[in-house]
Amino acid sequence: MPPGITLAADTPTLSAANTGFMLICSALVMIMTPGLAFFYGGMVRVKSTLNMLMMSFISLGIVTILWVLYGFSAAFGTDHGSIIGWNSHYVGLSGIGLTQLWDGYTIPVYVFAVFQLMFAIITPALISGALADRVKFSAWALFITLWVTIVYFPVAHWVWGTGGWAFDLGVIDFAGGTAVHINAGAAALGVILVIGKRVGFKKDPMRPHSLPLVMLGAGLLWFGWFGFNAGSWLGNDDGVGALMFVNTQVATAAAMLAWLLYEKIRHGAFTTLGAASGAVAGLVAITPSGGSCSPLGAIAIGAIAGVLCAMAVGLKYKFGYDDSLDVVGVHLVGGVIGSVLIGFFATGGGQSDAKGLFYGGGLTQLWKQLAGVGAVLVYSLVASAILAFLIDRTMGMRVSEDDEVSGIDQVEHAETAYDFSGAGGGTAPRSAAPGPVQEAAAAQTKKVDA
Repeated sequence: MPPGITLAADTPTLSAANTGFMLICSALVMIMTPGLAFFYGGMVRVKSTLNMLMMSFISLGIVTILWVLYGFSAAFGTDHGSIIGWNSHYVGLSGIGLTQLWDGYTIPVYVFAVFQLMFAIITPALISGALADRVKFSAWALFITLWVTIVYFPVAHWVWGTGGWAFDLGVIDFAGGTAVHINAGAAALGVILVIGKRVGFKKDPMRPHSLPLVMLGAGLLWFGWFGFNAGSWLGNDDGVGALMFVNTQVATAAAMLAWLLYEKIRHGAFTTLGAASGAVAGLVAITPSGGSCSPLGAIAIGAIAGVLCAMAVGLKYKFGYDDSLDVVGVHLVGGVIGSVLIGFFATGGGQSDAKGLFYGGGLTQLWKQLAGVGAVLVYSLVASAILAFLIDRTMGMRVSEDDEVSGIDQVEHAETAYDFSGAGGGTAPRSAAPGPVQEAAAAQTKKVDA
């Protein structure tokens, strides 16, 4: 996010163009969460599809309410100790005027708040991919509630809030490499180290059940990411948002091609899953860095992320942690790559005058990036592991082994994603009397049989 520094002589006025642009970007970021649900939902086995979709969708409900009640205030209110924000006028979003501008910008506070809300929603949803097949839905809902309160809101303030320690240090994170992707990836690692592996990990086949669904989700993510990235400049007046838009496309393309090339050399095939995963890796890596590098730098960042993330997804088999859908390999590793490479590829001609090592800036920006990466990674990993441990020891984090084997969709949601035996997708209790719809269907079946 850009710093909010404004001279008295340049007091901004509300811009209808920037306000409309940011509302569109907010809607684009919102559609990323359903896109993520489809992306993850296609990657799991049939028996876990609905649960995977719901683990993303529930974040839309929980985080929205928390954001209105206190989250926006905690993340972007007046700084307290460089750690957390608070502003009583933001509590409940009740003390904000309709045309009150976000400090230093030409958009209303409400617009900034709803744009940032979409970031807060998708970040815990990203974590869910690492936990597929085995987590109680009620425990997941509680985890989201605690995690955004204890981890996301403070980290967002560190990185983007005026007075946050990382913000003041000069850590560059254009749209969420640290606050979103490293934060979510480290949290995923912390939780899976607590709850353990799926039944049959490294023994049973756990292939994606619907690669078309994966590709649909990846396409929606790519589409929505333009709002995620370009919108993070909070306006469209000076060309920086346009640079970020271009670099988003360029880096994503480079990462997809690099992942596929690595995959062909390493495994002998170009896979659709590899194309989708490579694209997401590029999107993750360019998120923090795209406002500070050139399009050629974006190609390099994307290509590096594509190869290194492709290599990283195999680490779970080497080290024995069950990251179901490669959240650690793509989001944590990709976020680290994109954030650290700012220290090499920042040109000084984009969002700020900070230059990386390759452009004569020395190691100054690199050390700042490493400080931000390290702090967010460690805090999120430790705090998330503690939260998972406490939930697991109280209400239990995992479903039973029998329920996991039989299918978490039936156990947690009383539904199945695909019903090949009848007209409905749900399951009614065995003792339930047939309703008029069921009776009509049965009568029609008898006619056909006759």
